[in-house]
Amino acid sequence: MEIISNPTHGEIKKAAKALNDGHLVAFPTETVYGLGADATNEKSVSRIYSVKGRPTDHPLIVHISSINQLEKWAIEIPDYAIKLAEEFWPGPMTLILKRSDLAKNFITGGQDNVGVRVPSHPLAFELLNEFEKLGGLGIAAPSANRFGAVSPTSSKAVVEEIGSKLSNLDFIIDGGKSNVGLESTIIDCTNEPPAILRPGAITVEMINFFAHLEVHGQDRKADIRVPGLFKVHYSPKADVVLDSNAISGDGFIALAWIPTPKNAIRLGAPNSIEEFAKELYELLRQGDNMKLKRIVICSPTGDGLALAIRDRLNKATKK
Repeated sequence: MEIISNPTHGEIKKAAKALNDGHLVAFPTETVYGLGADATNEKSVSRIYSVKGRPTDHPLIVHISSINQLEKWAIEIPDYAIKLAEEFWPGPMTLILKRSDLAKNFITGGQDNVGVRVPSHPLAFELLNEFEKLGGLGIAAPSANRFGAVSPTSSKAVVEEIGSKLSNLDFIIDGGKSNVGLESTIIDCTNEPPAILRPGAITVEMINFFAHLEVHGQDRKADIRVPGLFKVHYSPKADVVLDSNAISGDGFIALAWIPTPKNAIRLGAPNSIEEFAKELYELLRQGDNMKLKRIVICSPTGDGLALAIRDRLNKATKK
């Protein structure tokens, strides 16, 4: 594999050509790093599943450059979905829509719907545009980690996770640390009203306020498989314990104003909910690199992004 740091436009074009030639490219998005392949190339997409150790019936999200590409991948798009896309794309939001003929079973996990999003990271945007100039229609890109493990928020984490699984024709684009740090909000747009299946940085409150739409939280059960809905996910090697007393030798993560228990090892003290989300996965990796057996985390309270953090923490506890 080739790691591209501070990529030039020419190097992004080279990575786009690698995608077009059927190879894999790990690239930064505002949420986490993705492992990308040509979303229309079954052989390339199958390598994503192999590298990640991901179940083949677990669908992938298709990344596109703009809302103008949406109708290539989806049909019968509700007006409210267009409204969501106009308000929050580019950004950390995935829409689940009825699939077009372009979205094959190897992308959708055999379902009649497809997940699509427009990332806002400038390098992801540039890669998508260069790929489309070569005739590409979309990049399938789950998080660039082994299935069920902690998502990577830096190129270093990608190398640690899957570097040994990549070939010398694959690329990793280094775009610094992800700004959001949690995976995208996933919204089911196959029924009305829309419903959030996986919480993220685009929250119920934001949707209600900015898009003037009523959206269900996770209380509506949808018979749809989407990324991140397994009961155990986003898990480090260490045992994650929530809202408990940390003992000597435990890693400890909590908002800055919460004191460190005696003899616990402070891994992080974020000053805000946004900082908590951005740093969480890196802090969990830090605990693993220190070979800690337990990491005790004080869950942030409240709605919005705090809800998304708790969603990831609950899946990381391995219960």
